[in-house]
Amino acid sequence: MRHTMFIVFCLFNVISPMMGIYPVLAKAPTTAKIVFGSSRDGNREIYLMNPDGSEQINLTNHRADDVSPVFSPTGEQILFASDRDRFPGSWDLYLMDADGKNVRPVFEKSNDRIYPAWSPDGKQIAYERKGRGPWSIYVATINGRNEKRIAIGNSPSWSPNGRKLTFVVKAGKDRWEIHIFNMFTRKQKAFFPTKAIPAWIRQPAWSPAGDKLAFSWQNKLPLIAFENRETIYIVNRDSTELEQIVHDAQLGVSSPIWSPHGDALIYTKEIKNNNSQIFKISLDSEQIEQLTHVGNWNNPADWFDPATLSVSP
Repeated sequence: MRHTMFIVFCLFNVISPMMGIYPVLAKAPTTAKIVFGSSRDGNREIYLMNPDGSEQINLTNHRADDVSPVFSPTGEQILFASDRDRFPGSWDLYLMDADGKNVRPVFEKSNDRIYPAWSPDGKQIAYERKGRGPWSIYVATINGRNEKRIAIGNSPSWSPNGRKLTFVVKAGKDRWEIHIFNMFTRKQKAFFPTKAIPAWIRQPAWSPAGDKLAFSWQNKLPLIAFENRETIYIVNRDSTELEQIVHDAQLGVSSPIWSPHGDALIYTKEIKNNNSQIFKISLDSEQIEQLTHVGNWNNPADWFDPATLSVSP
């Protein structure tokens, strides 16, 4: 009996410290969820909701501003930007479990980092980082190591096969372009638009199949009032068949996010001055549904569905 108790005591002393190092594994949502930002509680927080807009839950509940959340490929974790350990409006990247628990910084050394994107294999992240010059695209491993600068640009998005990064580059006065960076050849080229016309472009996003890109675009001068005329388009990967998706853009439409099945988009629309809400549009029926109704700032960020995973988390 004493021998048995001694063994149990030894095991407890070995396992207890390890529990602090290796916390209980986080769980992915069991149903489809949309993660988004909202300012309904007085500051910007991160929320979850169902694809029909129901069961909206605050995940962060923090006095700081938390924005730009994205799910890990298998849904157990959420990567986001926050100014909680920095000056207001100065961001860095954090991880938390999908239920909002276990929040921790990604990097040991803090810096200005925002707008993260998670690689499809879950091993790397891309994001914007502010250095001595303009905002640039960086890539690092998910543990905050091997940080490397890729190119000048903003709004990074991974291709579904993880081979390419898409982002926006200012190519001249009154002109922004979507560029594609090949992660293997390290070569970068302009993708859209193909003609030298005025263009304000934001938030390119790959379709789940990798054959299309959605983005918000305003291509008429003057660009000063771009937010009032900006709307969402889809184009094929070979730059053909440009299609305007949302036609009701009198007050500005932006931030397109694909559904995991590729049959719908969610986006933010300004319904009146300084009041933006999240909408969903079916790409088949073109039916539009408003998902949020409170708060003066709501911004969609990612859409996770465990039914689309090829392997379990």
